[in-house]
This record gives sequence, C-alpha cells and structure tokens, in this order.
Amino acid sequence: MINYVIILVLSILVIFLLVRLIVLKGNVRDIRKELENTRTEEYNREIRLTLLDKDAEALAAEINQNLDYQKSLKMESEQSRRQLEQSISDIAHDLRTPLTVVKGNLQMLEKEELTDKGREYLDISRRKADTLKGMVDEFFELSVLESDSKPAELRKLDVISFLSEFIIENETLIREKELTPEITFPEKTVFIQADKALLTRVFSNLFTNILKYAKDSFELKVTGDDAGLCTVQIGNNVAEPETIDIEHIFDRTYRADKARRDGSAGLGLYIAKLLVEKQKGSITAELEGNKLIFNIVFKEQK
Repeated sequence: MINYVIILVLSILVIFLLVRLIVLKGNVRDIRKELENTRTEEYNREIRLTLLDKDAEALAAEINQNLDYQKSLKMESEQSRRQLEQSISDIAHDLRTPLTVVKGNLQMLEKEELTDKGREYLDISRRKADTLKGMVDEFFELSVLESDSKPAELRKLDVISFLSEFIIENETLIREKELTPEITFPEKTVFIQADKALLTRVFSNLFTNILKYAKDSFELKVTGDDAGLCTVQIGNNVAEPETIDIEHIFDRTYRADKARRDGSAGLGLYIAKLLVEKQKGSITAELEGNKLIFNIVFKEQK
C-alpha cells in the first residue's frame, strides 16, 4: 500500500514538473518571438505576455528595462546625428558667402600689376581658396543630401542620350586634360528609371574623379543582360593602383590622396553612391590591373 502511495506521489510530482517545464518552454518561446519583433523599426512597445512563472515574469521585466534603455540611447544618438548634420550644413553655408567674396577679390587682384613675388603669392592664395571652396561645397552637398527625405523623382530616361549629352557638355574639359574617350553604346535605345538631376550629379562626381586621375583615356560602356539590368561602366587607368583601397572606396571620407592635394574633402564617391541608391540602383568598383572601373546598375525600363 505504501509503495502505491509513493508511486502515486512521484507520478503526480513528475506530471507537475513536466507541465511546469512545458509552460516554461512556452514562455521562453513567446519571449523569443517578442524579441524578434523588436528588431523591426515599427516595433515600439514593451514585451507584454501572460506568464505563469515568476522567474519568467522577472526576465520579461528586465528585458523591457533593457529595451527602454536601448530606445533612449537610439533617440539620443539620432538627435545628436541630426544636430551634427545641421551644424555641418550651417557652417558650410556660412563659409560659402565669405569664400565667394575672397575668390572675387583675388580675381580682381589678378588684373592688377603685381611683382613676380606678389603674383606667386596670389596664385597660392587662389589655389588655397579653390581648395577650401571645393571642400565646403562637398560638405554642404552631403548635409543637404543626408537630411533630404524626399524620394527621387524617377522617370523613364534614355540612358544613351543622357550620356551622349553629358560627354558633349564636358568636351572642353576632356580636351584640356588631353583624354581620349573610348565609348561603347548598344545600337538599340536603352531606358532606365532614374532622376535626371540626381544622375547628372552622379556622373559629375565620377567624371571629376576621372579628370583627376585618368591617364590618356577613359572608357564609357553601356550593356544590358537577360535579367533586365542596364549597366553603365566607366573606367580609366590610374598611375598607382596599389594605393587604392577598393573595399573602402565608397566610404564617407576615403581618399587615395591622403594629403588632400586635389582640393576636395573626399566625399565625391560617397555622395555618388548615396545618389545612385536613392534612385534604387547600385554602384560598385573594381580594379583590373591598373584600371579602375565603376559599374552603375539600374533596372532596364521597357
């Protein structure tokens, strides 16, 4: 009789422990699902579950406190980022006007009769002013771009006509640099969805890069594929390919020229990438020997 009682008690205990284990597993599963939901931007509430275990309830409460802390840090970080962007924009804007005045005064001085030494100092001052203006303009463009949440105005665009027009508009600069364009376009018309103004800024930045570093020639090629993608390839030979960090070439302040001798802040390629992605495209870079190639890909529009 005693054995039966012991067996009954043990059975009840085992069943109780089994039920408790099942409930705990269910609680853990529910908490895990709620934690997965917190990864989304739209999720903005505490973990709220009906838990039957005090330890599980304590765990959920601790997680909620941690989530609140993380949200607070995120809000502070976002606020600091916006304040920094606004400060950069304000500083860049405030510097543009006096820089314009300085450049205007230097241009007026060029018309004056100066000694050789005075002319030398004037040339140095003009180059420094141009350098500073280039940097300020890049910072201003970036601050405007990053604070602009307005979507791109995508329209059907004839990419061949667009690029032909772009090359013609920059023909004088190409001749001054004694560069030979090697252009390969398909016979058929190719359309993409793009914002013409933004795309012009993209190729202006890439073309500026070519004018700085190209030797003898540059290539411009448009191709399509069976997947319905249009690729614009623009590339040029570079003097020192070993100095190019292709993995970081689109980073915010990447520069192959660490001394910043070319008068820019190193933001051109980063801005180009932002502008391409704003138009739902992609841009990559690759090195083939001493040739630096940029591939800009958009979905072809029929």
